[in-house]
Amino acid sequence: MSVFQKLVLASGSPRRIELLQQAGIEPDRLFPADLDETPLRAEHPRSLAKRLSRAKAEKAQEGLARDGEGDAFILAADTVVAVGRRILPKAELVDEASNCLRLLSGRTHRVYTGVCLITPSGKLRQRLVETRVRFKRLSREELESYLASGEWRGKAGGYGIQGLAGTFVVKMVGSYTNVVGLPLYETVGLLTADGYKVHFNWLAGTRA
Repeated sequence: MSVFQKLVLASGSPRRIELLQQAGIEPDRLFPADLDETPLRAEHPRSLAKRLSRAKAEKAQEGLARDGEGDAFILAADTVVAVGRRILPKAELVDEASNCLRLLSGRTHRVYTGVCLITPSGKLRQRLVETRVRFKRLSREELESYLASGEWRGKAGGYGIQGLAGTFVVKMVGSYTNVVGLPLYETVGLLTADGYKVHFNWLAGTRA
């Protein structure tokens, strides 16, 4: 009996692809969703992460339906970094990254990731994961050197914990993979609960 199941990742993020591969999952297709990610007025960071992850999944679902590929599991995620209710941007300019890192320096912030799964039958499931992260107080040299590295580009809050900024973390409470961009425990739980054979590749010995 065939166990082939199609999984579409509604993202082009290399970090999310790598995390899925770490769990022995290889997406069959990437379907990045081009969305306006501007927070709504007075929107809480938790609500933003959930809203955007759902919007990404639903946009991918619409696109796949147009392509005649409606028989797939669709997985989407969105990560938001916040200090209190203040939502930090996905830094694209050095000034944005600098402002984010100055705000995070010596403080605790929260990272929220909304994960959304749409099954081939159209059932929608969501999870929201929260991690608390405390940064050391950054020296001028650390700040300038990190900005010069360019690792901050395109990352929520102006940093990527899996890179150089991992040296800034004093304490973390919660999921590390959540901060990278896709909480694996919750993601695998969503997939297995709705019938996706996450462990088939493990049993078949095809995991790299």
